[in-house]
Amino acid sequence: MANLAKSIRGMNDTLPTDTPEWRAVEGHVLSVLQCYGYQEIRLPILEQTNVFHRSIGEQTDIVQKEMYSFEDRNGDSLTLRPEGTASCVRAVLQNSLLQNVPQRLWYLGPMFRHERPQRGRLRQFHQVGIEVFGAGSPQSDAELIMLTRRLWDALSITNLRLEVNSLGNEESRANYRTALVNYFSPFKKLLDEPSLARLKSNPLRILDSKNPDLKELISEASFVIRLS
Repeated sequence: MANLAKSIRGMNDTLPTDTPEWRAVEGHVLSVLQCYGYQEIRLPILEQTNVFHRSIGEQTDIVQKEMYSFEDRNGDSLTLRPEGTASCVRAVLQNSLLQNVPQRLWYLGPMFRHERPQRGRLRQFHQVGIEVFGAGSPQSDAELIMLTRRLWDALSITNLRLEVNSLGNEESRANYRTALVNYFSPFKKLLDEPSLARLKSNPLRILDSKNPDLKELISEASFVIRLS
């Protein structure tokens, strides 16, 4: 028994006692998405690593720290998918699905991130994703919010509060990027190596730093920029 094989830490079995609940959740998801005209797309678990580099960004924690990547026998860099959007976009472009828009697609399956396993956060987790292509109207965003609320109701999830966030338009994002660079540049000696790299590539990501030494500097950033 001492040499008995065990599952990988953070990648759990779903036992027969639990699968009925999984089936019930999946059934509710399918029912709601079909009502809104979404079609299922099934995506491969493995992708070329550059699929995620291009879409998620090389300076993100997901790409730098959390992806399961390796080289196969041909020397190609492959990655277990950490999320579904990049794979879905790749599939839509590769299979010329944009010739018929709008495309309403959904997917379901395991995703993989090399995080520290803890309650509610596993290295293999399951995710439902929906993507809309070729619909430029804000009505599609409203539809997604309504769809999500209907799904919560179907799953009997209550006590929810809707919070809508925005990164602004292209012009405001460019202005905010400049403001962040101007704010953080005088403090280069205080920034850690990842933050220094992000200062050049994507300064907005500095605000996501978990470095406790940067907590005060980051907390003051929004206040100072808002006053400037």
